[in-house]
Amino acid sequence: MKSPMPQNAGPPKWAIRLFRRFCNDHLCDAVLGDMLELYDRRFIKVGKRKADWLFVWNVVQFLQPFALKKTKKSQNSNNAAMFKSYLKVAWRSMARQKMYTSIKIGGFALGIAACILITLFIKQELSYDKFYKDGENIYRVYNEFGRESGANKWTSFPAPTAGIFKAEFPEVEKSGRLIPYAGWFNAGSNLFRAEGQEQNTYEEGFVYADQALLDILQVPMVYGQTENALADPYSIVISKTVADKYFPNDDPVGKVVFLNDDQNKPYKIGGVMQDFPDNTHLQFDFLITLTGVEFWGGEQTSWCCWNYNIYFELQPGTDPKELEAKLLSVRDTHYVGHLEKEGNQSVDEVRKNHFFKLQPVADIYLYSDGIHAMVEQGDIRFVWLFGGVAFFVLLLACINFINLSTAKSANRAKEVGMRKVVGSVRAHLVRQFLTESVLYSVVSFVVGILLAWISMPFFNELADKSLKIPWLEWWFIPTLGGAATLVGVLAGLYPAFYLSGFKPIDVLKGSLSRGSKSSRMRSVMVIFQFTTSVVLIIGTFIIYRQMQYILNKKIGFNKEQVVLIQGANTLGDKIKTLKAELANLSGVQNAAISGYLPISGTKRDGNPFWREGKSKEDKAVGAQRWYVDSDYIGTLGMHLVDGRNFVQGMASDSSSIIVNQAFVKEFGFENPVGERIQNWKPYTIIGVVEDFHFESLKGKIEPLTMVYGEWGDVVSVKVSSPEMKEVLASIKEVWDDFAPNQPMRYSFLDESYARMYEDVQTMGRVFTTFAVLAIIVACLGLFALSAYMVEQRGKEISIRIVLGASGRVIFSLLTFNFIKLVLISLLLAMPLGWYLMKSWLDDYTYRTDITWEVFAISGLMALGIAVLTISFESIKASRMNPIKSLRSE
Repeated sequence: MKSPMPQNAGPPKWAIRLFRRFCNDHLCDAVLGDMLELYDRRFIKVGKRKADWLFVWNVVQFLQPFALKKTKKSQNSNNAAMFKSYLKVAWRSMARQKMYTSIKIGGFALGIAACILITLFIKQELSYDKFYKDGENIYRVYNEFGRESGANKWTSFPAPTAGIFKAEFPEVEKSGRLIPYAGWFNAGSNLFRAEGQEQNTYEEGFVYADQALLDILQVPMVYGQTENALADPYSIVISKTVADKYFPNDDPVGKVVFLNDDQNKPYKIGGVMQDFPDNTHLQFDFLITLTGVEFWGGEQTSWCCWNYNIYFELQPGTDPKELEAKLLSVRDTHYVGHLEKEGNQSVDEVRKNHFFKLQPVADIYLYSDGIHAMVEQGDIRFVWLFGGVAFFVLLLACINFINLSTAKSANRAKEVGMRKVVGSVRAHLVRQFLTESVLYSVVSFVVGILLAWISMPFFNELADKSLKIPWLEWWFIPTLGGAATLVGVLAGLYPAFYLSGFKPIDVLKGSLSRGSKSSRMRSVMVIFQFTTSVVLIIGTFIIYRQMQYILNKKIGFNKEQVVLIQGANTLGDKIKTLKAELANLSGVQNAAISGYLPISGTKRDGNPFWREGKSKEDKAVGAQRWYVDSDYIGTLGMHLVDGRNFVQGMASDSSSIIVNQAFVKEFGFENPVGERIQNWKPYTIIGVVEDFHFESLKGKIEPLTMVYGEWGDVVSVKVSSPEMKEVLASIKEVWDDFAPNQPMRYSFLDESYARMYEDVQTMGRVFTTFAVLAIIVACLGLFALSAYMVEQRGKEISIRIVLGASGRVIFSLLTFNFIKLVLISLLLAMPLGWYLMKSWLDDYTYRTDITWEVFAISGLMALGIAVLTISFESIKASRMNPIKSLRSE
C-alpha cells in the first residue's frame, strides 16, 4: 500500500540522533520503530508540525535511568567475554569457508609482503648520507650552465678552486677535493700488491682525496688517525675489508704497497678506515692522497682542466643561498680572468650563464638527476615508482578483501538478522565484523612476513640491493602490529557497517540477495583492479621493447665477439708485442690498444677545440679526445665515411686526428679532411668516422676525436672463431707468458654495453614482477567473486538447465558481466598506460615507438586471463546436476 505521507516527511532528524545517542542499545531499535509508527499516524491526523512536537516530547520522556546506555564500568565487565566470543565466531567463519579464507588471506599476504619489501627498500634509499654528525653543514659544490630546464650541470672544478673558496669565504670552514674519475691516472681500478708479495691483484674503488675530505666526512679509522692519514705525500688509506684481505690480524699503517707494479712510486699506508656504509654515495676502498700531487707542471694552479669534486663544511648557521651568490665572485675574477688571459670568446656567456651551486650531502644520492658526476647515485623517481607499485598492490589486496566480504553479505544476512532479533545491536555487530577483519589482517601479516623473508633474496637481486628483514630492530614488530590493526580496521570498516546495517525485516523478505548481485561498489573495485593490472602490463611491454631497442640498435660499432683484456698497462712497452702476438693467434681477427672504449667506466677526456688560429676569436667546441692505435677502428667494427685511418709508423700521424660526424656538423665543415683544428696543439683532420654511441642512449651523440697513441690499460681482441672457449685459452696462454704474476682479467664488450642499462633492466624486472603480482591478486578476487555468483544463482541456473538452456548460454550468462567490467578497465588503462610510458620514454633521445600492438596484446592478455579465471566456475555451473541443486534449495 502506498504511504499517504510526502516522501520527504518525517520527524526531526536531530531528535532521532539524540534518541540513538542516549538510549540503551537493547531498546533503541524497537522503541524507535514504535515511535516512528506513532509519528506516521499523528502526521495524518494532526499534521506535521504537531506530530514533530509530540515526537520530540516522546524522546524527552525516555530520558529515564532504565533507558539510558550502560556506563563504561558496567560494559567493561562484559568486554572480555564478548571479545572472546567475537574471536570464536571469526575463527569458525574462517574455518567453514576455506576457499574464501585462503583467497582473502593469500591476496592480503601478497600485498603485505610486497609492501614490507618495498618499504625496507625505500627506507634505505631515504637514509643515504644522513648519518654524518654535522651533515646539515656538509655540501657538494656543482656547476650549472644555463637557467633553463636543460641546463648543463657537472661537479668537476679546476685544482685551485677548493683552496680559493676556503681562503676567500669565512663561511667555508673546510674545503676538500675528490677525484673519482675512473682512468684518471690511478683513480678507478688498479693492480695492487703489498711489499713482499709477488702476485698483483686487481682491485677497484680507487680515488684521489684531500686530507681535508677525511675531516669533513669524519671518516672513522680502525688504525691510524683521521687527522693525518692522508697528510703525507704518497700516502694511501685503505678500507677495513682490504686490510683484512692483505694484512689479516695486523696493523698495516706505515707498510708499503704498489699500484700497477710501479716500483718507482711506493705508497705508504696512512690509515685503515671503516668500510663506507651501504647507504652513502661514496663507495671506495682506497683513498690516494692529493698532498704534494701535481699531475703535470702547473696543474695545481691552472684553471685549464676541471677534474676535482669539491665538498664544503660550512660554518653553522650559514645560508647556502647567500653563499652561492657570493661564490660568483670567484667566477668573475679567477675563472673569467683566466678566460680573458687566454683570449677565450666565451667570457660574456660564462658571466651570464655559469653559476656555482651548493647541494646538501643528504640530497646527493637521490636528487642528482641531470648532474654529471662519477659517484653512486639513485633516483627519487624509482623510490616513488616502487612506493606507488607497493601501494597499488596493497590496495588491490584490500579491495579483494572488501569485495569478498560484501559479496558474502547475503550469506551472513540471516546471521545478522537473527542476531538483531535476539537483541544484538548494531555497535556489537560492527565490533564483531571489525574483529574478524583484524583477525584476517593479523594472520595475513604473519603469512606476509614469511613470504617477504622467503622472497628477500629474489628482491635483492631484482633491486640490486642487500636488504635484510630487521627482526631485532625495536620498531619492527610494533610497527607491523600497529599496521596489521590499522589495515584490518580500515579494510573492515565498509563491510562492517554494510553488514551491520541490514534490517531484520529485509533479511526475512530475502531482498538482500538480489541486491548483492549488482553491487556497483564491487564493479568499481574490479574495474580498478584490472585497470591497474593492464597499466602494469603495458609498462612491462614498453620497457622490454626499449631494452631490446637499446641492445639491438645500430650503435656505430660491433660489440659482438670482442674480448677486453684489462690491466695491460702494467706491461709497459711490452704491450705492443702482446698485441701483435694476440693478433696472430688462430681465431683472432684483430687486436687494438686503448683505454678509451664506447662503454661506461672507461677513460674519457673532454677538451675544447677551435679552428687553427681561431682560439681567441671563436667559441670553443667541446669534444672527447681519445688515444687509439691504428687497429682500433677495425677491431671495434667502426666505419670511416671519409679520409683514412692512422698508419702505424707514419711520423706525420702524431699530429693527425680523426673526428666523428657530430664533430664535423658542429664545426660546419663541408670537406673536413685536410682541415686544421687545435686544442693544446694543432691537428690535421685525416678521417671522419661514422657516429657511434659512446654514452647512454638517453643523450645525443656528442663530438668526438681520435688521436694516435699506442698505450692504454685495455687490449681489445676481436675474435672471428665461433669456438670462443678455445680462443680464450690461447689468449690466456699468451698473457701468462707476458705477466706470469698477474692473472688475466677479461670481459666481453657486449656484456659491458648491456650493463650500461642496468637501470632499465631493473625497472623492467620491477614492472614484470609486480604486474604478475597484481594480476594474481586481481584474479584471486575475480575467481572468488565468480564462484560466489555461481553459488548465489544456483537455483536460477538449475531452472534454466531444466528448461533447456545449453552450456554455452549458461557460460555466457555468468561471464558477460565480468567481461564487461574488464573491457571498461581496458578503455581506462590504455590511455593512462600510454601517457605514463610516453613520459618515461621522453628521457631517451633514442627510443622505441609506442605502437598499437602493445595495447592489443596487453588487452588480450588481461581479457584472456579474466575469462580463464571465470571459466572454471562457469563451466562447472553449466554442467551441474539441476536436481541436486533444486533439492537443496
